[in-house]
Order: sequence, then structure tokens, then C-alpha cells
Amino acid sequence: MNFLLADTFQSALAKLNNDEQKAVKLTVFDLQQDPSNPGLQFHRIDGSKDPNFWSLRVNRDIRLIVHKTKSSFLVAYVDHHDDAYKWAERRRIDKHPRTGAARIVEVRERVEEITIPRYIEAKLPAPAIVAEAPSKFYPPLFLKLSEEDLLNAGVPQDWIEDVRNASEDNFFDLADYIPDEAIEALMDYVDTGKLVVPGEAAPDCDPFVHPDAQRRFRVMDNVEELEQALNYPWDKWAIYLHPAQQQLVDGSFSGPTRVAGSAGTGKTVVALHRAAHILRTDRQAKLLLTTFSSPLSNALEHKLKQLLHDDVNLDHRVSVLPFEGVAKQLFTLVHAHDPKMARREHVAPALTQAAKELNLEGFTDRFLMSEWRNVVDAWQIDGHEAYARVPRLGRKNRLGNRQREKLWPVFERAREILASQNRYTPATVFGEVAAYYKDRPNKPFTHIIVDEAQDLGVPELKMIAAMAPNDPESLFFAGDLGQRIFQEPFSWLGLGIDVRGRSHTLKVNYRTSHQIRQSADKLLPTVVRDVDGIKEDRRGTVSVFNGPDPEIQVHSDENEEIRVIGLAIHEALEEGLLPEEIGVFVRSSDKLDRARKAVKEAGQVPLELSDRVEDRIGRVAIGTMHLAKGLEFRQVIVMACDEEVLPDQDRIDTVADEVELDEVYDTERHLFYVACTRAREKLIVSGVSPASEFFADLKGGVI
Repeated sequence: MNFLLADTFQSALAKLNNDEQKAVKLTVFDLQQDPSNPGLQFHRIDGSKDPNFWSLRVNRDIRLIVHKTKSSFLVAYVDHHDDAYKWAERRRIDKHPRTGAARIVEVRERVEEITIPRYIEAKLPAPAIVAEAPSKFYPPLFLKLSEEDLLNAGVPQDWIEDVRNASEDNFFDLADYIPDEAIEALMDYVDTGKLVVPGEAAPDCDPFVHPDAQRRFRVMDNVEELEQALNYPWDKWAIYLHPAQQQLVDGSFSGPTRVAGSAGTGKTVVALHRAAHILRTDRQAKLLLTTFSSPLSNALEHKLKQLLHDDVNLDHRVSVLPFEGVAKQLFTLVHAHDPKMARREHVAPALTQAAKELNLEGFTDRFLMSEWRNVVDAWQIDGHEAYARVPRLGRKNRLGNRQREKLWPVFERAREILASQNRYTPATVFGEVAAYYKDRPNKPFTHIIVDEAQDLGVPELKMIAAMAPNDPESLFFAGDLGQRIFQEPFSWLGLGIDVRGRSHTLKVNYRTSHQIRQSADKLLPTVVRDVDGIKEDRRGTVSVFNGPDPEIQVHSDENEEIRVIGLAIHEALEEGLLPEEIGVFVRSSDKLDRARKAVKEAGQVPLELSDRVEDRIGRVAIGTMHLAKGLEFRQVIVMACDEEVLPDQDRIDTVADEVELDEVYDTERHLFYVACTRAREKLIVSGVSPASEFFADLKGGVI
């Protein structure tokens, strides 16, 4: 008999207090060990439409809801007595009529009325809220689909009429009642005009192990798996995977592979599960899991340990490091000393000194720094001939041979100045490591998995390509071009990394509500292409839950903004949010004081995010938009979005040509998108009049 947990159980378990959770876990463990134990007190739920629902006493008030058949024992829900019974009385478990996948369905006749949610909004001064567009008529979306079409899509029989009458305005009000695969199929139909019909179920298919069923049910084969699932009830990503994710986790590929998708679609989840899968199935694997920053690599390491059950036998075969951390570690291993890093504050005076010594005229310091950063240092140019051949992709300034002849001695001299200081730029460190491993048969890792791969630069990717063994499955990338905030675009193919035909886009958003996702998506093109022509299409992405529209606030001055945001934080806490479930972000560190004051206005203690691992419990997180990447909060406030703050005027003032100006605007837009999509349920964006020009894109973005 299969013993299973449902994701509805784990969500409900997380809402109980610590003592209640402990009692529930003990009961579930007893249940797995011996379901026939006479000490377990079962009661049939007579009011349920499903005769297989039973309640199980945990203590005087807490009841476990289980679903029993001859072949399966499912732990479905847990709550206080009356609420647990109400949950079971309103649901049944049946099978998708075509695929045979098991699913939990809410009984239509038990739902008194489906209403559009009315969310509580902060009591804000009238000028602070951008006026909403007037309401308009929305025609039904699915009138052309037959009853059989809707059944094949996974719509339960008793919800057919509701779906057929649903419009663009209220369709997502049905999302809480209809299985996820039906929502996905119908949204894909809205986007493409075609209804994809799933394949027929095999006659002997177990309804609970079908790939679609595994996004909500998971068989617990042993006590260790059950313990993991119960220890991390809030991290459902560690237990349940969408079929599209599972295929990428355990699939076999013929070369470097990339998984893409907009924010919240589970790219990092796939990268983590892929890493765990490799470590479990290949005893000789030595794996690198890497990303662009220390905070993200720390978070990845923590989550990977969850997946590996803190198994030291697996843990010692994996390194989790940021790009620069990998390079420094391997550089030190090769050269027996740590590299002394050259940052912008060291490079800029070296370039200025070199230009002065060589009497260079006709080129500004701004241009020299841009050319150094994006061409000479990035590509690790080592001579005039190499500089003459290097692709200056996307740069407006066309340099002839004569101009490059004048420039190259300056860059060569600047490199000599830095060498005399024993300083290495990060790109130099990457280049040294790449040169060492490029032609060596023995590589430091058997597998390399890169998260946030869109922020790989030329030096980083050259190093990764040089470190990777000649194995078609050695390289796996996860990233979203729409979240690229650090690097200019370049050709992966030109560096020997070919993901054509092996680039996969995830379409189901688990983190961000439909309303927030749709507004944030207005900041980006619907289709993004990389330099090699690979397309990432954001159309057809589906959020699996509903929420309030984002609030766009424009204030008369900073004091009003601080007061209103402070009130919004206070009201969110009054509604039940915890301080650590709220994040406040600003464009740059010089605006952090506005965030601090807003949090203090709410009577809370701010936690300033940094590269360190911080305990967020009991504090409202504040930080720059760059530090938002990889984080998640129930409510996010992006404030101080004033004109000339977003996009950042200082960056605009330092660009060397029009193409670089376009790139600055793109990355600023991406950065705003990243900050907005950290919100799960509620998003507020605010600024002082005149506010950021990006606000215009968010207006009218919600259906």
C-alpha cells in the first residue's frame, strides 16, 4: 500500500503552532509505521461526498484528514476540528478523465458563491494612488470549447459551466477551485488559441504516481523521506515538482543544457534537484553549483543540504560557490597564493595615468573605462593583433586599425601598472584559471550547474567552459534573460557553449500572484532573444494563485512617502503578516535611509541585507534592488523610485555611447522587474513626484 502526503497537508501543517506541529508529526509517523494500530482513532466523515475521507484524532482539537483506499493511504489535510471537517466535506479525490492522474477537487455544490476577492487596502491619501482604468466588458473566454474539450483539459464535471462563462476579468477567481493542469491548459488556450489534449492514461497507471499527480502528491517510501517532508513543511519545492521540472531534473541530454523562464517559475528549484539527482545517481560525481553572488550561493548551499538530508557522504562531493569564489579558490590552488584584487577604484587611475604618460588624445576617461571593462579585460586581450580581431559586439563606436593602434599601448601600460601593484582584475583571475585547465585532461569537477546564468560574463563563461570535462551532461544552466542586471550580452556559441535545441522554458509561476506577474511582465518584451538567436518567450506563463492588484503610489514629498509606507507595513502586520515576510527595496544605498525611516515609522526593526547570512526572523528586510535577487517575501515594497533615481542617473552619466545607454536602460528595467517579482502576494511601488518613467509600464498591466 502506498503511503502519500498531499501538498495541501503540508501547507496546512505550516499554519499550526510549534506544539501542534510536533503532535501532528508524531501521529503521521505512527500512521506510516502501522495504519492498523488500534490506538489510532479513525472516524468516517459522513458529510463528505467522498466516502474514503476519514478523520484521525491528534489531540483534543487537532484532526488529521486522511483518504483511505485498498491501494493507498493519503494524508490530505490537518486543522482544528471544525475546520478540518469542513475542508473534507467540500472536497473529493478523483482522477483526470483522460490522463488518470489523481487530484483533489472542490465540490461545486458546496461552494455557496464565487466572488471576486475584496482585499484590504491601506488608508492612503488620495493623491498617492494612481487612478485605476475604468471597468470594461470582458466576453467569455471558452464558449467555443465543448464539454468534452473542457473535460479533456482537466476541468471537473461540476465546474464546466463556471469555466464556460468565465471572462478575462474573473477567470482567475476560479483558480482556487480547479486543478492546476486545467488552469495551465486553459491559459495556454487563451494565449495560443489551441487546446493541448493530454495523452491517454496507461491501463495500469497508478493515479498517484502519474507525473501530473506528483505536483501535489508524493509517495513516502521510507521513514527518512517522511522525516524530510515533515521537517520542511514550508518548502514544498523540496517535495513536489511539476512534470516539466521533473523531466529536466532526471533527463539525459546530448550537450550543454539551459532552463529558462520568467521570475518564479522554478529555475533554481530545477538546478537544485538536478544537483541532488546527479550526486545520488553518480557516486564518482564531483559537482560545482555556482551563481553570481555570495548571498545566493549561501542560500543554494542551505537548500541543497535540505535536499540531501544533510548527508555528509553526498555533501563532500559538491562545492557551492559564487563565480568569483570558484576562481579565487582554483587560482590559489594553482599559484599557491591568494589573488590581490583590482577593483574599479584601482583600474580607473591606472588608465588615466597610462593615457597621460602616452599623450593619448581624443578619447575620454569614460570611454577608456568602458572599453577596458567590456572588451580588453573581459576578453583578456593580450596583444595588438588580438585587440584588432576581438568582436566589439553591440558597441556603437567603430574603431579602425589606426585608432586601436593608439589605444592598445594605453591598455597594455595600465595592465603593467596594475601588475606592479600585484593586483589582478576579476577577469584576469578567471582567465588564469581558464588557461590552466583548458587543455588539461583532469578537470576539477565532473558536473557544473550554474544558477542565474544570465549574469555570466565573458570571463566567467570562458572559465566554466575550460573547467568542464568532455561529457555531454557536464554543463547545466538556469537563468532568465529578463533578469540580466550585470553583464552585456555576448555570444555563448562563440565561446564553445552551444545550447541550441537544448534550451527549455518553464511556464508555471509558483511564487508570484497572477496580478503581480502580469504587471511586472509589462516591464519586459514578451519575447527575448540572446545573441545566438535562442528565443525566450514569456507568453503563456501561468501563475497558480490569485491576489490583489499592485499599488502604484506617487507622493508629493519624501516625508509623505515614508509616512504612507510605514502605515502600509503596520497594516500588513495587523492583517497577520510577520515582519520577516515583508521586504522593502530601493535602487541604491543612498536611498536606504528612506526605507529605514519607513520601517521605523511602522514601529519595526529594519534588517539591512548584505553579503552575510542574516537571521531575518522578527525584522523587516531592507536593501538595494541588487540584493533582492533570489529572495522571496509575501509583501514587497519598492520605494524611492523617483525620476533620476530609477533609472539611475549616475549610470546614465557614465555611458560611452548610445548602444551602452540602451544597455543601461535595459538592465535598469530588469533590476526593477527583479525587485517587483520578489513579492508573492502583495506589491507596492512608490516614488516622489515626478516618479520613475517605468511606472507608466506598470499602469494598466493587470487584467
